[in-house]
Amino acid sequence: MPPQARSISSYFKPTGVVAATSSSTTTAAGAGAGAGLTTPEKKKGILSEAAKRAIEEGLSAAKQDEEEPEPSKKKQRIDSSPSTSKVADIFTKPNLTASPTNKLPIVRSKTREDLRARIAEKPDWINKLSLEIDTMGEDWLLALQDELTKSYFLNLKEFITNEQKTKKVFPPAEDIYSWSRLCPLKDIRVVIIGQDPYHDDGQAHGLAFSVRKGVRVPPSLRNMYKEMHDEIPGFVIPKHGDLTEWAKHGVLLLNTSLTVRAHEAGSHANKGWDTFTAAVLKVVTSRLSPGPSIASAVGEKVPGGNGVVFMAWGAHAAKMCAGVDNKKHLILKSAHPSPLSASRGFLGNNHFKKANEWLQLKYGPQGGIDWEALGDNGKPTT
Repeated sequence: MPPQARSISSYFKPTGVVAATSSSTTTAAGAGAGAGLTTPEKKKGILSEAAKRAIEEGLSAAKQDEEEPEPSKKKQRIDSSPSTSKVADIFTKPNLTASPTNKLPIVRSKTREDLRARIAEKPDWINKLSLEIDTMGEDWLLALQDELTKSYFLNLKEFITNEQKTKKVFPPAEDIYSWSRLCPLKDIRVVIIGQDPYHDDGQAHGLAFSVRKGVRVPPSLRNMYKEMHDEIPGFVIPKHGDLTEWAKHGVLLLNTSLTVRAHEAGSHANKGWDTFTAAVLKVVTSRLSPGPSIASAVGEKVPGGNGVVFMAWGAHAAKMCAGVDNKKHLILKSAHPSPLSASRGFLGNNHFKKANEWLQLKYGPQGGIDWEALGDNGKPTT
């Protein structure tokens, strides 16, 4: 078994900018930026141009968090190991890992090619980040662009690149970010959190719990199919374990670690992936989630801001979700679907049904996931 996730809930604590309401933007922004000003500037309450730009960009991404309640005064228990402390610091102080000379300028790129050109200005960066630039879904790439140039991620990529040169690493490089191509950020309605990619030959292809067609369906996935069959009338259990259709229907299947050394479970844990995938979850919770269009009769979707469903199975996934605002999002927790624990709370949890009931309440009758269509009776998405 791979090592359990350490708590990273502090990543979701609101910052000074995020917590500001629209009516008090100026006051909150001034307080947050004042620490970086000279003494005369603090007295005058004048913001630097860089601070103004940072605040303006931060407010647009954080608009959905403006009414987030203040963090609990009760101190959260966080693993005291050096690795955990580093992760917690990264999430409470997002720029801690990026020195002033080791991050992109404050102006953000608006296209893949624009970002490619800017990163290419630093040869060391483009060598390490070419995979992300070439294979990550564009909306994810642009949303996570600042994360890619932080020190921890550049170090992680150096480690992964060296591993790929000397050892067999799963999934294949071109599939590491398949979750981002198959499930655009704007379409996410459900998030299912896994741990490690499968570490045997031919299994992993970038989606948590999923294996390629022709590969034996793993035990955990068989239990997921069983639970869905019991909950969803008309769902026909597939004879394969490829969950690509789930991703295309708005289900983000995200592992905490995105790579693993062949036949060595947990071998790439604690190398930095947990920090990156926590940033992925933060992007999901901070941005608009989709809602069915009430103005279109052809299934077109319009942005909505009513939250997403997190399915957190097992202690590892529960820790990954710690700190997510459960007033904006639905967090469904239970035992893991593994045969070792499925009978202790996973089977019979009704999570797929509960997810749809919540989504339909938030987004209307067509707001749920068409779970039935994801079985062998469903038609593949083109």
